[in-house]
Amino acid sequence: MGNNGPEPLVFGTDGWRDLIAGRFTFSNVARAAQGYADALLAAGGRTVLVGHDTRFLGPEFAGTVASVLAANGLDVRLSSSFLPTPALSFAVQHYGADGGVMLTASHNPHGWQGFKLKGSYGGSATDALYGDVAARVAEIRTEDVKQAETEVATFDIAAAYFSWLNNRLDLAALEEASGLVIHDAMGGAAAGWLAGWARQTRIPVTIAEFRDRPDPYFHGVNPEPIAENLQEAMEVAWENGPLFLTATDGDGDRLGVVLPDGSFFNSHQIFAVLLRHLHGRGLRGRVIKTVTVSRIIERLAAHLGLETTETPVGFKHIVTEMLKGDVLIGGEESGGIGTAGHIPERDGILNSLLLLEAVALSGKSLAEQFREIEEETGWSHAYGRKDLRLEDDRQSRAVLQALAADPARFAGRAVTSVERRDGVKLNLDGGAWLLFRGSGTEPVLRVYCEAQTEEEVAELLDGALTWTAGVQSA
Repeated sequence: MGNNGPEPLVFGTDGWRDLIAGRFTFSNVARAAQGYADALLAAGGRTVLVGHDTRFLGPEFAGTVASVLAANGLDVRLSSSFLPTPALSFAVQHYGADGGVMLTASHNPHGWQGFKLKGSYGGSATDALYGDVAARVAEIRTEDVKQAETEVATFDIAAAYFSWLNNRLDLAALEEASGLVIHDAMGGAAAGWLAGWARQTRIPVTIAEFRDRPDPYFHGVNPEPIAENLQEAMEVAWENGPLFLTATDGDGDRLGVVLPDGSFFNSHQIFAVLLRHLHGRGLRGRVIKTVTVSRIIERLAAHLGLETTETPVGFKHIVTEMLKGDVLIGGEESGGIGTAGHIPERDGILNSLLLLEAVALSGKSLAEQFREIEEETGWSHAYGRKDLRLEDDRQSRAVLQALAADPARFAGRAVTSVERRDGVKLNLDGGAWLLFRGSGTEPVLRVYCEAQTEEEVAELLDGALTWTAGVQSA
C-alpha cells in the first residue's frame, strides 16, 4: 500500500494479472477476493468455487481467496487439486454456484499469476462485473479485508466434466476412429485431462501425453501454444506421425495444433475447421470473431450462409454475444474457442476432441480440410504477429497516437480504410491488413498482419516494425 492509498490493481482483458511477489502478493490477492465478495453479496450471490492452475503458489493463493470469501459468509468450495479453467467454469454451472475464481495467468510467462472471475453461467465474467470489482478493490486497504481460518470444502469435477464432454461429442464416430493423438500440456493445468477422458471411453484412438508433468516453469517455455513455444512438440509429431498433436496453454482453455509433418496449424485454421465441422453436423448460429482473427472466418461463414459478428479482443466480449443466444462458435486469435451446446467458455480439451471428431467423420486430415476451406472461400491464408516488449505502456500509447490521423499509405501500400474497434487496424489494398494494439495483460505492443502469402506478411511486418521503432525513438 502506497502513501496515496491502496496499491492499484489493473483488471485487463480477462481479470487481474501481475508478477508474483511484485504486485501479485497475498495481501493484494486478499484485497481482490474482498472486492469480489462484496460485489457478489451485493448481487445476492451466496455460493462460489475457487480453482488454480500449476503456477507457483497456486494452492496457497487459492486458499487465501477461499478463506476471504468464506469469512464474508459465502459458501465456498475449493478445488482439491489443479484443474483447467474450462473445468472450473463447468463446475460453476454444474453445482449451480453464483460465481467462481480461477487463479491463473493463462499463457503468461511463469513469473506471472492471475485472478479470473467466472459468471454463474460458466464463462468469463462480464465487463460490468469486472468493473464493479475493480472499483471496489481500488478502495479496499489490507486492514479492510475479512479473513479467518475457516474449514473450506473441496470438490473434484473430473468425472462430471468427462460425462458432459461425452454428451457433446459423436462417440459413435470416435469409436470408429483409429490412430494416435499426442497431447502437449506444456506443464499446465490440462495435464492428464485429455488422457483421463480417453480412459473412460471405448475409443480406439491412443492419446499419448507429452510435457504432462505439472511444472511451474512450464518446461522452459511460455505456456502459450504458438509455434515458437512448440519446437519440441513439432519434433515429437514428426517422429511419431500422429493424426495431430494438440497443445493446450497454461490453464487449458486454449489450443494450438501440430500436424504429422511437424508443421504448425494455427488458431485461425483450427477455428475454420471447427466452424465447418459443426455446420456439417447440422448445427447453426452466428459466428463470433475478435478483430484479430483471419478474414477467412467471415468468408467461410458467408459461404455457409451464417452471420458474423466481430468484437474487440478478450473472450469476455465473445461470452457477451454467446449469452445473447443463437451462436454456433466464437473464437479469438490466441486459440480460445467456444462452441454451441457447451458452456460459454474457451475449452482446449473439448476443442481437441472436436478436431478428432472432424477427422473421424470426414476421413480427411486437418490439412486436407483446411485446403478445401481455402478453395471454397477463395482466400489463401497467411498470418503473422510480432510482440514488442516495452518498458511501460507509454510507448504503446505513443505508437497508437502516431496513427490518430488516418494514414493514406503505410508500409508501401495504400490504406483503404481504418478501424478502431480495438487498437488501430489498417486495411490495405490487396486485402491485407495490419493491426496495432497494446496487450491488456502485460507491457507489450502487438502487431498483427494478414495477407495472401507468407512473403507479404513478412514484408508488411518488417515495415510496421521499422516504422514503430522510428516512433519510439522520436
